[in-house]
Amino acid sequence: MKRVVLVRHAKAVPYGYEDDFDRKLRSSGKADAILLSSKLKENKVTPDLIISSPAKRAVKTAEIYADTFHYPKPKIQLEEDLYEGVTTQDFIDMLREISEEVQTVFVFGHNPTIYYLTNNLVRFFNSDMPTCSTVGIDFKIESWKDISSRGGELSFHLVPRNLR
Repeated sequence: MKRVVLVRHAKAVPYGYEDDFDRKLRSSGKADAILLSSKLKENKVTPDLIISSPAKRAVKTAEIYADTFHYPKPKIQLEEDLYEGVTTQDFIDMLREISEEVQTVFVFGHNPTIYYLTNNLVRFFNSDMPTCSTVGIDFKIESWKDISSRGGELSFHLVPRNLR
């Protein structure tokens, strides 16, 4: 089985849109990222690989999760297309390049892309993706090469307000 964990970045400062790429996390966003990553660790959901949008708020969210799992921050892979917006097919193509040793990949990005990817990777998703929402999608496959749209099953959907 292969698992994709999609994470929308945590809550960012409500200003700085003229330099959107460098917007920082709010303290409440940092707290949410700690809360959700700790819940994942408690449930034994751990990353073998972390990929993030290079935008500051996504990277910082990924780093908080990395800290929780003792994942080396320098090994976080930055993927420019996750900031610009990636199609589901381009995302699947990216996943197909992952080493077969990786069972669970965490991907950090932005809405609407994270919402669309969740919607397009599972058969049915009827929810929203507020900041720091984290979804786990399981694929009953042995190889990343076999991943497909609508081929996953929603394993979990964590939302900060539901865990406070």
